[in-house]
Amino acid sequence: MSRWENAPTTREIFRLTGTLVDIYCASYPTPPAAVTLDIDDTVDVVHGMQQLSFWNGHHGERCFLPIHVYDTETGRPVAMLLRTGKTPSGTEVAGHIRRLVRRIRRHWPETHITLRGDGHYGRPEPMEWCEKNGVDYVFGLPGNAALHADPIIVTEADSCATDRAVRGSSQLRRYAETKYAAKSWGKDKRRVAARIEASALGLDIRFVVTSLSNGSAKYVYDTLYCARGQAENLIKLHKSQLKSDRTSCRAANANQVRLILHTAAYWLMWAVREAMPTKNPLRTAEFATIRLRLLKVAARVIETASRIRIAFASACPDAFLFRSISLTLRAAGP
Repeated sequence: MSRWENAPTTREIFRLTGTLVDIYCASYPTPPAAVTLDIDDTVDVVHGMQQLSFWNGHHGERCFLPIHVYDTETGRPVAMLLRTGKTPSGTEVAGHIRRLVRRIRRHWPETHITLRGDGHYGRPEPMEWCEKNGVDYVFGLPGNAALHADPIIVTEADSCATDRAVRGSSQLRRYAETKYAAKSWGKDKRRVAARIEASALGLDIRFVVTSLSNGSAKYVYDTLYCARGQAENLIKLHKSQLKSDRTSCRAANANQVRLILHTAAYWLMWAVREAMPTKNPLRTAEFATIRLRLLKVAARVIETASRIRIAFASACPDAFLFRSISLTLRAAGP
């Protein structure tokens, strides 16, 4: 099993990667009316000359930058893709989004999809593709001189800084929105929401670009965009607690298979957690806690022709929970 990742061909790996999206869609009993998917990349440091590894100046490491996609509201993984260590270009991002959305719409043709990501994904190519194909987006937007000089932003920023000083507050937040088009975007201007924070250290202004027309600038930034922070926690579960950063194979195909296997492990842990009673504290626990409390315990396993019995110690505090989970997950009888 430890060397099984070298067995699949490139075509089979492509199909397995697509199957991750199929599993995600099949996990819903009925197609949802709308989903918000978070797309992000994470650094995966390498210690050799593996295929696709690349020096990344921002991280100061030779690494991969695999892309993770999650349904953050429910914690479901959607897709994982191993890729080189350089920041993805707009054309590459648009290609990944196109393949992902087309796969999802095989199962959910009527579901409305909203994509959310940081400034890596706020490029003209993915935004243009989303607008042409009925997909909404909320992407981070790096600030620049033109945005900081926008009259609406300048007026709100000056007002925020003045009010903070008059009130003597440690910090004060305001929000504003404007229409903006970078040179690479063409003539069409897009909606940009700004979060303006004044403190004793000065002004801090952050921007997001969105295709959504409804909702205030505060709602777009605080409620919609900032919710993507939970995706970082899901990446941590996948990468740190399930060890998906162990991509030490020489071949890129083998490392992609490892990502797929770790995503399968994520689904198993997610299913175990979802099978717990709603009020049990472990229902919101991280995978490492669940593994320590439920999986890495001593028990006596007795296998007969018709059943498997698991005998825990009389003092085992979670034996009742193990029984509840097993009854919830067991296959339906004839």
